[in-house]
Amino acid sequence: MNPIYNQAKFIISSPNLQHTPADEGQEVAFAGRSNAGKSSAINTLTRQNSLARTSKTPGRTQMLNFFEINAEQRFVDLPGYGYARVPLDIKQKWHKLMENYFMHRKSLCGIVLVMDVRHPLTEFDQQMISWCCHTGLPMHILLTKADKLTHGAGKNTLLQVQKTLKDIEIPLTIQLFSALKKIGIDEAHIALDHLFGRADETILDINP
Repeated sequence: MNPIYNQAKFIISSPNLQHTPADEGQEVAFAGRSNAGKSSAINTLTRQNSLARTSKTPGRTQMLNFFEINAEQRFVDLPGYGYARVPLDIKQKWHKLMENYFMHRKSLCGIVLVMDVRHPLTEFDQQMISWCCHTGLPMHILLTKADKLTHGAGKNTLLQVQKTLKDIEIPLTIQLFSALKKIGIDEAHIALDHLFGRADETILDINP
């Protein structure tokens, strides 16, 4: 594990780009469908139980939530998308907020896309991948809740997602992950190091 991520601390929640931290340094944003385990992944990767709010109710993350790792680097927890039980106008507001963030945030250096291993590559996941392709941002995919499948079934899903995305023209890595069973933490830290530009390119070996 990379201990640098353990020092992450909450900075601010913002409903728009106007009230975010200064657009400087580097940010890695966590995106994912509601209830895919995005907040749990952030907590696990920082070894903090309640850094990011978790809930059994989809859609609790409704703003841009910023977490400082050090003076120059941050995590951003984006609003969950998908089947959250909120009015359509709120969903549209979230969509516009994320679109503006992706298109205009200069410090954004990479995306961690969180997908439930049992329900990967939804329409909204595909849209997030398209945004990354449009902006040229590197992406790391966490196939979460790997503990819900057998090892063989999880590996098959991983291989299928890799096959589906093999022609994507952005730097892309994919792995299995479980916040509950602490599966894949070291691999995720390596991927984060690369998104932040801290790692030696020769040691990244996440995909089989």
